[in-house]
Amino acid sequence: MRKSFVSWSALLACNLMWSLQFTCIKLTQDQIGPFSTVFIPMLLATLFMVPFAYKHAKANKNRKLGDLKGFAILALIGQFPAQVMMTIGTQQSTASNAAIINLTMPVISALLAVIYLKEKMSKGRWISFVIAVSGVILCSLNDISNANFSIQFMIGNALIFMGVLGSGFYNTYCKKIADKYTEIEMLFYTYIFMVILLFPFVLYNEGSTFRNIPLFTTNTWIGLSLLTVFHNFLSMILFFIALKKLEAIQVALSNFLITFFGLPIAAIWLHEELSFLSIAGGILILISTLAITIWEYKQVSAEQRVIDTQNQQGLIIN
Repeated sequence: MRKSFVSWSALLACNLMWSLQFTCIKLTQDQIGPFSTVFIPMLLATLFMVPFAYKHAKANKNRKLGDLKGFAILALIGQFPAQVMMTIGTQQSTASNAAIINLTMPVISALLAVIYLKEKMSKGRWISFVIAVSGVILCSLNDISNANFSIQFMIGNALIFMGVLGSGFYNTYCKKIADKYTEIEMLFYTYIFMVILLFPFVLYNEGSTFRNIPLFTTNTWIGLSLLTVFHNFLSMILFFIALKKLEAIQVALSNFLITFFGLPIAAIWLHEELSFLSIAGGILILISTLAITIWEYKQVSAEQRVIDTQNQQGLIIN
């Protein structure tokens, strides 16, 4: 009971921390470009992890040099779009839209699990996916109707959705190597590749960022600090802790909390207003999320009851 409580508390905390990302990006965008917004917190988080990663790596006898390819893939296809495209998209859209579109995460994760984990694609998953995508489009309709910002916001929402795809890929693909590495190692090795990948972009596109550090405002420092400590470090550690103790379907169900945390945070801190279409789109995405997670949870429970019954009958016969 205690372990379950700790796991759910960790899951609740990491979803709250993830929801801060959208507002933090808006806080830093006046002084820092999207690449630096990702690079600086990730570099600092990587440096924080060095002593912990060294200790874990020293004790790990299962690591192989060939596994570095997997971490490179996680960085390139998972973390890069999840961090960079999400940041660019949020800067061009709104923190509220980013929070709402992020509700597609459980459905996206279910689809990617079919591809990479060879799980069966059910009718319920397809229906949920269609509903979720419809919700994303609905979120963008109000922005498209605005002649001055429609293209910008539409592109921003599309980039946010691509960021969600990257996050879903990361959360799915990392299961292939999760048994060999601790959560600290998983993050550290992925972040090393991300820092190397991002540095040329920062140097070429935003080289003046480091010269302007003395000019950073309080809001910029708050945004960078929250992204470093909570989004890039602590939240991910708590996520892996919860993932090891709870069923994947339970973890997926919790992701809708990101939006319910993110929307009021954006409204209070950034004074953003939610349109009727955005709320309607969010409801559609939430319906798809609840449908896929609850339906699959019942399916798993039913299958487990059948297995338990068969095992009991086998014991009786023996």
